[in-house]
Amino acid sequence: MSTPTSLELPAGVRRITVASPRGTFAALEALPASGVPELGTALLVPGYTGSKEDFINVLYDLAEAGRRVLAIDLRGQYETSGPDDPAAYSLYSLGEDIAELADATGTEHLLGHSFGGLVVREAVIEHAWLPVSLTLLSSGPSAVPGSRARQLTALLTHVGDAPASEYGAKIAEMWHRKLKPEAVAAGTPPGILAFLERRTLGNNPVGLVEMAKQLLTAKDHTDALAANEIPSFVLYGEDDNAWPTEVQEEMAARLGAERLCIPAAAHSPNVEAPATTAHALTDFWNATELSANPPR
Repeated sequence: MSTPTSLELPAGVRRITVASPRGTFAALEALPASGVPELGTALLVPGYTGSKEDFINVLYDLAEAGRRVLAIDLRGQYETSGPDDPAAYSLYSLGEDIAELADATGTEHLLGHSFGGLVVREAVIEHAWLPVSLTLLSSGPSAVPGSRARQLTALLTHVGDAPASEYGAKIAEMWHRKLKPEAVAAGTPPGILAFLERRTLGNNPVGLVEMAKQLLTAKDHTDALAANEIPSFVLYGEDDNAWPTEVQEEMAARLGAERLCIPAAAHSPNVEAPATTAHALTDFWNATELSANPPR
């Protein structure tokens, strides 16, 4: 799971809800100090078991460049409610959520972290929503491999054939028996640990199970994404332990995307190297806006 290092909101950042035809979504909104955005809005989509709080460390710097920045909770994730209908958590359905949210908020720059990267590409491929730019942050072209796949398989095995009404109890049991002790052993501060517990147990249990299935079965749609010719950025840490860096590098080449490997970062550069990440995103977003609207 992505673990924020701080829960304190920077100056200019507030908690809001964002309405769309697909429902209301919990969000963090960051604005420049002037309160008046002069550049295009950015929408940040978190990964599996993540939330909007994963972006706290980069929100101030991104907004100070002169734009409105929104980080959201996906449907059924932490503070955004979701139904107990498995179909609501398919990549197709979540992608439709993002397409409608992006349209409702006037988004120009769309970013997906990890599982969120698989979701935002659906907004483009299946729902024809074309941003000014697309960033895939520590994401991959298809199903997650290796140790992350084994972790997801362990969750699904633990849930087993239990009815959906028992998913919550199964996930709580896994948190208290395995995930929480691991977080304590890793030295997670008490305040962050309490947040991780609220977030884990606050997710819709059906959503957690179904998103895990999506991560394990996602198909490679890189060519379909490339066909849209959206200026794209593939950004990842050199020690990413989800999709191997060489897989992300190959995906970038197939997309014709810009690419940056961030030193001393792992699967969440937004947490582990926030200044470098924010600087790289700002440069990319500014360049794509200038390319889309050249000076006369």
